[in-house]
Amino acid sequence: MLKVRDLSVSFRTEQGIVRAVDGVSFEVGEGELLGVVGESGSGKTVSLLAVMGLITDPNAIIAGSIQYRGRELVGLKSRAMRVLRGKEIAMIFQDPMTALTPVYTVGWQIAEQVLAHQRISKAAAWQRAIDLLAEVNIPKPEEAAHRYPHQLSGGMRQRVVIAMALSCNPALLVADEPTTALDVTVQAQILDLLHKLRRNHGSAIVFITHDMGVMAEIADRMLVMYAGRVVERGTKEELFRVPMHPYTQALLDSIPPLTGEKPRRLRAIPGTPPILLNRPPGCAFAPRCAQRFEKCSAEPELGNGERAAACFRVTA
Repeated sequence: MLKVRDLSVSFRTEQGIVRAVDGVSFEVGEGELLGVVGESGSGKTVSLLAVMGLITDPNAIIAGSIQYRGRELVGLKSRAMRVLRGKEIAMIFQDPMTALTPVYTVGWQIAEQVLAHQRISKAAAWQRAIDLLAEVNIPKPEEAAHRYPHQLSGGMRQRVVIAMALSCNPALLVADEPTTALDVTVQAQILDLLHKLRRNHGSAIVFITHDMGVMAEIADRMLVMYAGRVVERGTKEELFRVPMHPYTQALLDSIPPLTGEKPRRLRAIPGTPPILLNRPPGCAFAPRCAQRFEKCSAEPELGNGERAAACFRVTA
């Protein structure tokens, strides 16, 4: 369904060119859930904003190929992209409070998207909005449709954003950390909801997060990103059972164990991600890696297989 090849996103700044995404490639099949994980600043959101055609900064430089069902999206005119966006490809944004317009009711905002992409009456669009609110488990959807975003809780607002994204039954859904600001109970409800909607609508999902626990719950395949590049890919089972890249292992080590002796302290990754304006030579993770050795002064390549890691330790 979605094929991304050598995607690069750079931004011109007064200090120079910042390469936020550098040669990212991945595919998403029909009905598949691809998890994209990594620390803040790893390029996860920028990569998917490029897929959605939502990077409009005049200082942005987008290169590579993004094909949706064989159609090239890089360079596609904004009018043509608007036809696809919302109808064929939809996005759940990380912060529902900023994704929703505060001066319109949530029902009106959902109905507006339905009217923009379907030939339907206003009454039918309003009823569709109510039905969607019910589908995402909002109590008394007829009343909730008349409420403004500030009148709903964080979990309810996130459900509204999900309802809006699903209003035209998109084939591909991009979820940008939709559970980050929610407590664990509401988080579990949102994940259950995405499972249900995936079964009912058959949509493929790209799920962006920094939470490996969420990935264990929801993903089929995973990409691990660091400093704008994919450093490991594989199935969820492969990455959790036998992580190949030290960064993936470090992310897993930061999760509290469910069995065995309780550690006195969780293991943290030393240091911070690199500033992309001055990306270090060689492996970007090397300054923080406990397994680095001489070869790490060169840039490791990510293999071409379905299971691969950009690390010299894998082939050493």
